[in-house]
Amino acid sequence: MTDAAPRSSLIKPSLQTHFHIDFAWWQQNERDWHVHMRNLLCAEHQESFAQFASGEMIDFIDPETAEVRPMDGIQQVILSHCARQPEWVTTQTALVEAVFRIFLSNGNSPLSPQDLSERLGRPANVILQTLAGPRVYKGIRPILD
Repeated sequence: MTDAAPRSSLIKPSLQTHFHIDFAWWQQNERDWHVHMRNLLCAEHQESFAQFASGEMIDFIDPETAEVRPMDGIQQVILSHCARQPEWVTTQTALVEAVFRIFLSNGNSPLSPQDLSERLGRPANVILQTLAGPRVYKGIRPILD
């Protein structure tokens, strides 16, 4: 007898459902998100992080809550510098890539399709249809708790 694939939930996500990047998804699917993150670094930091060890953690201080939490060093550089560059997300950035970059730039704080629509200027229903479909893109998954 074989085990059935686990279901994430029977609840269908809505425009108010919050999504985030599920980094465990990258591990479960034998993908290295650090490789993808390195490609997102601006030219200045791609050069300076060439020898940086993947997965090296640093203390990150949330500027809004002052909470200290461990964060991947590359993610911290993206959050503090690269994501602030004007070319980080443009109108030509593919939807899934733009959503992924928005989550990286906000420290992976959960956002709804409505929130994402406001930030990207794209229809919330299109964002929902893309993220709530059967395929998981770049680990972006709903939080259904």
